[in-house]
Amino acid sequence: MSIVSKENRIGIIGSGSWATALAKILTDNGQHIHWWIRNEDTIRHMQQRHHNKHYLTSVYFDTSLLSLSSDVSAVVAACDEIVLAVPSAFLVDVLDQLPSLALEGKKVISAIKGLVPGNNQLINEYLEERFQLPPAHYFTITGPCHAEEVANEKLSYLTFSGVHLEAAQAIADKFTGSYLQTIVNTDMIGVQLAAVMKNIYALGAGIAHGLEYGDNFLSVYITNCFREMQAFLEQYEAQKAELRGSEPVVHNYSASAYLGDLLVTCYSLHSRNRTFGNMIGKGYSVKAAQLELNMIAEGYYASKCMYEMNKGIGALMPVAQAVYAVLWQQVHPSEAFLSLEKGFI
Repeated sequence: MSIVSKENRIGIIGSGSWATALAKILTDNGQHIHWWIRNEDTIRHMQQRHHNKHYLTSVYFDTSLLSLSSDVSAVVAACDEIVLAVPSAFLVDVLDQLPSLALEGKKVISAIKGLVPGNNQLINEYLEERFQLPPAHYFTITGPCHAEEVANEKLSYLTFSGVHLEAAQAIADKFTGSYLQTIVNTDMIGVQLAAVMKNIYALGAGIAHGLEYGDNFLSVYITNCFREMQAFLEQYEAQKAELRGSEPVVHNYSASAYLGDLLVTCYSLHSRNRTFGNMIGKGYSVKAAQLELNMIAEGYYASKCMYEMNKGIGALMPVAQAVYAVLWQQVHPSEAFLSLEKGFI
């Protein structure tokens, strides 16, 4: 195995479909990665058969580019750059295994599209509070991009955000390749919140499909979701600006990380949130849909986090409220969507 300089040591925390897709992108670009996988049996299988037996099973790895471990502390210690790719609901449990200074001097790249449950924090807020990670050492990966299309090497796009554009570009360059193009910006907070909300709206799009609404309705539904997302972010930024005593941040809502990611997550059959919602619309219970999907639909947890978060923001969010009511208040999907029909513009 070739010796890799410390500056090139990248760790991935997580072993689901998105983590596996990111590992494929990096190793296809010749990057050696340290990869935390919770299950020892999965590690053994990957070492022997060169693929993840649970997710994206068609993707085969050059195992000379992989250092696999079930010890999250060891993976973090070995790397300068850590990619977080576990579901937001499990993030705290995973990172609680680390000492408070474990991320000192390291860069963290979050591929998580959710809030930290319980306190409803953005990932960067949690990392700054728990590990004293400075904002300049935090980056986000957002879409529009589905793991399944990465596995099939269909041309895809990822958006990398950070406080400093040059630093975000340096991270993005490691992922750029023949089937993966990258976009960079400094809109770190906005794209994180947009990624949270688009999963909620995609789950609602699935509910609508399960209730047998057609494409005409869905187009109006997504238009109103986009408007709702924009209204929330503008009110969120206005509140933050008032606390800072500065002008509100203005987001580029037509950018791929906003409109593009919303569209693909609501329409694509690869979208697990849309699939989860479709089952709910067809009459599955939440528990039954979770068992059937066998993957985490971030929109389920995000709907509760956003509902609680918006109590302090006060934005008008009828779609997000309807999805929350179905998932967490046992309101029947047809009743919740009937109330939405008359309010769309």
